Amino acid sequence: MSLPLLASNPGFSPASRVWVYVANRRLNDAEAGFVQDQLNAFVVQWTAHNQALQAAAEVYDHQALILMVDETQAGASGCSIDKSVHFLEALGREVDADFFERMRFGWADEAGALHWAGRAEMASLVQDGRVRADTQVLNTLVQTQAELAEKWFLPFEKSWHKRLF
Repeated sequence: MSLPLLASNPGFSPASRVWVYVANRRLNDAEAGFVQDQLNAFVVQWTAHNQALQAAAEVYDHQALILMVDETQAGASGCSIDKSVHFLEALGREVDADFFERMRFGWADEAGALHWAGRAEMASLVQDGRVRADTQVLNTLVQTQAELAEKWFLPFEKSWHKRLF
């Protein structure tokens, strides 16, 4: 289990704001590279009220997209957040993926390999005991760089996932 690169980006405040989006399917290598290139181009021109945002983005494990803005430099506004959402919707259409899949879950097996499952599959994994109280699950609700570094993986029993299953 590895942390996203953005979790330890020294050019950003630990209080930097983070958004995590999960794709409805795993991107192949070419798609992940294309999406990363598009994210890189987007964050360098991303603005709020005509002020450049200090931002970065990452494709994580070919399945999740992470956007981060250091609001100590300039705050993300509602309009700038809307820009990012519209950008991700358009990008998803380009690669035939939905980056707004909220019922797709990442979990690590005993060897530390990361797997992804839809809601029904995750429910079966919990019921069958393959996902247990101590299983590390990916916390897509992190909101800051510090949380990304410290709470990206949580034991299932201490995560928001437990309420669903």
